[in-house]
Amino acid sequence: MIFTMNNQSLLEGLSIVTRALAPRSSKQILEGVFLTAHEDRVTMVCSDGNFSITYTDEAAVSEEGTAVLPGRLFLELIRKMPAGDVKISVTDQRSATIRCMNNRSSVAVMNAAEYPEIPTVRGGVPVKIPQKKLKDMVSHALFAIATDENRAILTGSLLEVSANEARIVALDGFRLSLQKLNQPFENLPAEAVKAVIPGKFMAELSRILADDESFCSIMLDRGMVQCAFGNIMMSGSLLIGEFIDYRKIIPTEYKTEVKVDRRQLEESIERASLMAREGKNNLIRMSFRQEELTVTSNAEMGNVEEKISVALTGEELDIAFNARYIMDVVRNVSQDELIMRFNSSVSPCVIYPQSGDDYLYLILPVRVYR
Repeated sequence: MIFTMNNQSLLEGLSIVTRALAPRSSKQILEGVFLTAHEDRVTMVCSDGNFSITYTDEAAVSEEGTAVLPGRLFLELIRKMPAGDVKISVTDQRSATIRCMNNRSSVAVMNAAEYPEIPTVRGGVPVKIPQKKLKDMVSHALFAIATDENRAILTGSLLEVSANEARIVALDGFRLSLQKLNQPFENLPAEAVKAVIPGKFMAELSRILADDESFCSIMLDRGMVQCAFGNIMMSGSLLIGEFIDYRKIIPTEYKTEVKVDRRQLEESIERASLMAREGKNNLIRMSFRQEELTVTSNAEMGNVEEKISVALTGEELDIAFNARYIMDVVRNVSQDELIMRFNSSVSPCVIYPQSGDDYLYLILPVRVYR
């Protein structure tokens, strides 16, 4: 296998695919990047056994073939190369020679025949979502994906797609994030498409998606998910199990509604959190009155109290939250104002946008005994 490729194109591809490498793998072959040179293109693949990323780009191919090079070492070598074209030559299946300008390096290669086949999704109906919108939806759901492996199904996020709407839902037992996209989806089955996609897959997807209106095509079939966009394809195994029926968690009626400036609320919580972190339970309290919200936190080292203006409809309320959890939610609100709705000091707080229904967040309060 012999090919020549622009340094920046090669570096971009390697930087993307090596995200799929596991920190440590029980199979040495999965520490490598699988290269295929064919016609006028080079394809790079990395996988941890359950999750893989494929990148394809143009190259000047002198000799077609395949090879597996050590992924992270290959990436660092290319990163340190001078600008220009890089020539990769693998002639004896024992080592690869890398040339760029006056630099020449060689690295050992692994047996390409041992690299596992990357499964692809061949059935199912493609769900096409603009990359920028999908990136926004995924990135605003990540914070609510559980990390506790004891509740494995919650370490992923639920993707639901119906004829006119797509939803991404994540919850960890303390917070819930619901992201929505209203657009028509054609040729879907009568029932909504549902799948639970692992958190690692979603996190890497949010990092790699572009901020433009080109489409990402999502395919689901036989326990697999596949996302194709530009010259990148990501594929992985879905989580098996029944996701929590989140609709039953979200209240439909409320006794208190508060409109508040998002930035003021975020800054107030951030300041109160400095003291809350010094306490035993990282707790902040909120007292909602007709035109005023008081945010307080207490610890042995001192206390913080801050007042901000709000517009309240309904019953006045005192409630407490874990400082980090409420901060995670407020930081993920994109509009200048937000709506907070409550029923009591021990029932969930639900946060809505001031207009539209692009998102919904839910956070459980902390029960405080006075």
